[in-house]
Amino acid sequence: MKAFRSLLIGTVAAAAFATNAYAARGTDGEVKIIYWQAPSILTPYLSGGTKDVEASSLILEPLMRYDEKGNLVPFLTQEIPTVANGGVSQDLKTITYKLKPDIKWSDGSAFTADDVVFTWQYCADPAGGCAQLAKFEGVENVEAVDAHTVKITFKEPKPNPYLPFNGAQSPIIQKAQFEKCRGANASSCTDANFGPIGTGPFRVTSFRPNDVVTLEANPNYRDPDKPAFATVTLKGGGDAAAAGRAVLETGEFDYAWNLQLAPDVLSKMAAAGKGKPIAAFGSLVERLEMNMTDPDPALGEERSTAKHPHPILSDLNVRKALSMAIDRQLLVDVGYGQAGRPTCNLVPAPELYASPNTDCIKQDVEGAKKLLDEAGWKPGPDGVRVKDGRRFHLLYQTSVNAVRQDFQALIKQWWADVGVEAELKTVDASVFFGGDAGSPDTFQKFYADVEMYANNFDGTDPEAYLAEHTCSKAPRPETQWQGENINRFCNADYDKLVAELGKTADLEKRGEIGRKLNEMLTKESYVVVPLVDRGRVSAHSNTLGGVVLNTWDSELWNTADWFRVK
Repeated sequence: MKAFRSLLIGTVAAAAFATNAYAARGTDGEVKIIYWQAPSILTPYLSGGTKDVEASSLILEPLMRYDEKGNLVPFLTQEIPTVANGGVSQDLKTITYKLKPDIKWSDGSAFTADDVVFTWQYCADPAGGCAQLAKFEGVENVEAVDAHTVKITFKEPKPNPYLPFNGAQSPIIQKAQFEKCRGANASSCTDANFGPIGTGPFRVTSFRPNDVVTLEANPNYRDPDKPAFATVTLKGGGDAAAAGRAVLETGEFDYAWNLQLAPDVLSKMAAAGKGKPIAAFGSLVERLEMNMTDPDPALGEERSTAKHPHPILSDLNVRKALSMAIDRQLLVDVGYGQAGRPTCNLVPAPELYASPNTDCIKQDVEGAKKLLDEAGWKPGPDGVRVKDGRRFHLLYQTSVNAVRQDFQALIKQWWADVGVEAELKTVDASVFFGGDAGSPDTFQKFYADVEMYANNFDGTDPEAYLAEHTCSKAPRPETQWQGENINRFCNADYDKLVAELGKTADLEKRGEIGRKLNEMLTKESYVVVPLVDRGRVSAHSNTLGGVVLNTWDSELWNTADWFRVK
């Protein structure tokens, strides 16, 4: 208990923000940002896609953020609540935030505790399909003690009470704007979802989904001298190579996000001298998700739902064999070089939560064949395995990206080597990672057998991230196809262990439980097949100052401190 309180409750860390080399708000003109995965919506509550979370973070803010070292930093609160300062109760069942006074929304209205309470009510509504529900795991009530005081009560003692309202995935939305957008109305509130009113450094002036967002400095931002830039253009679409060239070679843009490029390609771009790549490791893992439900179109609205188990992938040995056939080190060499490392973990960091499991690293083609033989899948005349008249055919989808297409091609060949036929599908990243309930191609809807992508979690504690895989969080029609349990994994023992993690204080014990949960998803069930622990690689122009790459929050977390180098 003491160890955990010392780390998460009793210790207050401060971020070292860059000093701005400007004198007044809006004096540095325009900053141009390029995200090759274009944002499709400007609220993280209706999209689990990183690109939407990051775009939203220019506008919407949480109570506290995580800095580049993973430390909590107050943004809308006066201080970090702890047991020592009375903000966290001795029984660890409540946490109370004191909001900074006189904060205004970008429309000039007052930001109050009622907005925080409403944000919880909005996400907790079961008909709304909140994409960040795991952030509110264990919350019993959120109440406004007064206009500037918010109290969160948990159902049980919560040693890590900082999940709700902290980090880019859990910002505060304005009650007045979203009040009529709760529940089933959430996805239809286009004006609010495309133009949220926020407390952040910028406000939306126009938004073309899957294309471009234009913003201007928030005239009501709490620091009168920030932001330095008068306007922001966030351009989306294209591919990682074009984004990299736009910053590193042509200088057309100031910042390029997530340069998922082969090492030699990136180094050639950097040689042009217009900008510099920046990189850091965090918790970003490229993985395969195995669909535990049947995506057969003949099932209509019931496809990819728990009503119909997957006819092939429900077999553990089949999933394990697919993993064994993969050469992860070659994937790293081809796709990432020093910016990647092979992994068997969904949670590769911090070290406390990373399992020592390395069983998957070495490719084992013969072992994979043996498992498939034992599972009853016998090679047919053309080499593709067959069982009970069914051909071993998988639809394998991912977003459009050169590295991901290289991975698809390699994995398709390795699976062919063990008798598995893979059909490859690529989807534009803006659509794949979007939250459109009407689209058949989102990663949440998962109308395929296997899909590949990467994501990570806010901060350095994976509690909410691991809680995403509990049974109730599977996307389905009743939740507007929103939900964090992408592969529809459902295990009562897993759910119980998540609950235990939520009330465990001892740090070593938390690590033990976290590692066990990780292994239940990977080593024991193979519903998640990790491939590469990816370093985050982005780039900024030589004339953009104040950039601090952050792998524990939004990369745009400190845009209020960006400035033009004179």
